[in-house]
Amino acid sequence: MPTLETLPFDNAFARLPDAFYTRLPPTPLPDPYLVAASPAAAALIQLDPAEFARPEFAHVFAGNQLLPGSEPLAAVYSGHQFGMWAGQLGDGRAHLLGEVAGAGSGWEIQLKGAGQTPYSRFADGRAVLRSSIREFLCSEAMAALGIPTTRALCVVGSNEPVRRETIETAAVVTRLAPSFIRFGSFEHWAARKRTDELRQLADYVIDRFRPECRDAANPYAALLADVARRTASLMAQWQTVGFMHGVMNTDNMSILGLTLDYGPFGFMDAFDAGHICNHSDDHGRYSYRAQPQIGHWNLYALGHALSSLVGERADVQAAIEDNYTTTFEATFMARVRAKLGFADALPGDEDFVGETFGLLQRLRIDFTQFFRFLSALPAEVDDAHRAATDAPLRDIVVDRFALDAWIDLWRARLKAEGRPDAERQAAMRAVNPKYVLRNWIAESAIRAAQAGDFSETATVLACLSKPFDEQPEFERFAAPPPDWAGSLSVSCSS
Repeated sequence: MPTLETLPFDNAFARLPDAFYTRLPPTPLPDPYLVAASPAAAALIQLDPAEFARPEFAHVFAGNQLLPGSEPLAAVYSGHQFGMWAGQLGDGRAHLLGEVAGAGSGWEIQLKGAGQTPYSRFADGRAVLRSSIREFLCSEAMAALGIPTTRALCVVGSNEPVRRETIETAAVVTRLAPSFIRFGSFEHWAARKRTDELRQLADYVIDRFRPECRDAANPYAALLADVARRTASLMAQWQTVGFMHGVMNTDNMSILGLTLDYGPFGFMDAFDAGHICNHSDDHGRYSYRAQPQIGHWNLYALGHALSSLVGERADVQAAIEDNYTTTFEATFMARVRAKLGFADALPGDEDFVGETFGLLQRLRIDFTQFFRFLSALPAEVDDAHRAATDAPLRDIVVDRFALDAWIDLWRARLKAEGRPDAERQAAMRAVNPKYVLRNWIAESAIRAAQAGDFSETATVLACLSKPFDEQPEFERFAAPPPDWAGSLSVSCSS
């Protein structure tokens, strides 16, 4: 397996013209120390986890020591933020070290929080320990849930002070992805009417990641259609696991359909379709219920940027409309059917799914617990034993009569298939996680780390790496928020 010194760098993005980035080294971080590292992420680049223990490891991934073959740079892009054109943005606190060989087309290694760049816009270019731990844990948790995402190799901390709402300490999170190109990367060149650069970037994405688009009559329309399908699928996966991104600006949308740029994210606790996980989002633009619509809106921003390549407005519209809604609806229904234990698609399922989410909304049921407890219920039960059999689910709701009525409908729907309980229950447990990164769990790891104890971060990582498994030693992480977590909030600085 490669060591730090023998990682095979390629740096394909750095072969694009200089207009796409600025080459510059990271800013050294004083006295760095390793907070946490992910063996699963290391395996993607075939890095031996034994390297985590080397003193050099923290220095490399703090940006203090460059690896042989790396070519650090910061990419330029633009974008819409909260629906408003923000103009030029870019990697204001991120340095792309380069790309190393691995599964698929390779993995770019990026340091987030490694110092100022020309795109920092008067900011300090640093990340803090709090936000870095949140991104590290959620990146790996989402991957374990099977949801497309950037990955996180490690978090390196330092006692260097950083001012946010209060004085915090600096940290760098190392991210991995096949590419960090965003919708806003294309908006940047379209806004400047730089068609040559726009075409170069589109060709780079097609040739590197979507070569099948090259065989289409219009490769750029095919690329837009591909992004529409992948974005729709991602939105459906977010919705059906109760994940909220919190800041779906076009510069935070991956051209590869990955979950990108973890900030004020959250997982649903007591269900509320209107829940806003980002307290900086005054108008609820990025609420849970709005995410599919925003994904659609963002695709039109991308489509507008690509219009000079795609052609007629009708071609842009067709690439989006012929793919987004149908893919979202099909993926969403397939995943919810699986969560409910339905193997087949039957008439009336859409209405039943609507009734299910209506029940969750009216009773404010804990989203993750509802589906996990449901996974254990039998398809048939006699009246004498019903209360005891259904108790785990009934105990988390106030209106048990409403729940019982819904369960009757659910069991009637199961009867239409006649699927054996053991088979169905195993299938449901495989898609209904017991553990997700609730805000209070992340906060417990952060508070311990801020006090110098990094073991809780490692413990949470170990738990969330197997979110569908019964893990008695981590039972506390399956609980809804404790009372002390009621005042927790996250913002764009998270």
